[in-house]
Amino acid sequence: MSLLTVTHLKKTYTSRFGDSKVEALKDVNFTVETGEFVAIMGESGSGKTTLLNILASLDKPTGGNVVLDGVDFSTLPENKAADYRRENLGFVFQEFNLLDTFSVEDNIYLPLVLGGKSYEEMSLKINPLAKALGIGAILKKYPYEISGGQKQRVAVCRALITDPKIILADEPTGALDSRNTDELLELFTIINRTGQTILMVTHSVKAASSAGRVLFIKDGTVYHEIYRGDSSNQQFYTKISNTLTVLQSGGEV
Repeated sequence: MSLLTVTHLKKTYTSRFGDSKVEALKDVNFTVETGEFVAIMGESGSGKTTLLNILASLDKPTGGNVVLDGVDFSTLPENKAADYRRENLGFVFQEFNLLDTFSVEDNIYLPLVLGGKSYEEMSLKINPLAKALGIGAILKKYPYEISGGQKQRVAVCRALITDPKIILADEPTGALDSRNTDELLELFTIINRTGQTILMVTHSVKAASSAGRVLFIKDGTVYHEIYRGDSSNQQFYTKISNTLTVLQSGGEV
């Protein structure tokens, strides 16, 4: 059984007075296997942000199902969805979403604190992660004292500390310069090689070329997908670029 199964997912937004409707997602179907690194690409308005919000259990679908490790969390009530989200999903955002009034260490601890974990348990978990991510020396600093690249490593550490079934990354390289982008993508590759499943929404061909598979969203559906296979990052980059060119020109892949 796949780790994540999305079946006939639909999302329709209705205006306040009910006089107009917008289909953000029409009929989305795909699966993600344990240990995969999947990128989702699409033009603005294609539905990828709506899809990510539903996968993150931050929004409810109009129809269809999202099943993660056998649990259809798209139907969970909000009080249970919040617990499920915290215990099973890890998040990495474009703008880091760190609290400036919390130290780096406390930002990383936050999902564990909300989960009622003891300080002793949290301390045991943070040290090996911080060392692996190269942020052990900045744990006592505050977000405003560290660089953008360091902030994103902190965000990755926060995402990993709950041992999530899947990491959802929303434009994770969007606020980074080229050097920090390269470092983050290499970090994602290393994390993925340990068996961590990653699903990343991105506009960046470079970011997507680090994944093993790319899904292309167009007009609210999964329009096409390509696999890395034995391709290098550069070869996969070219495949993705060529596919985007065809899709944007209205041609058939």
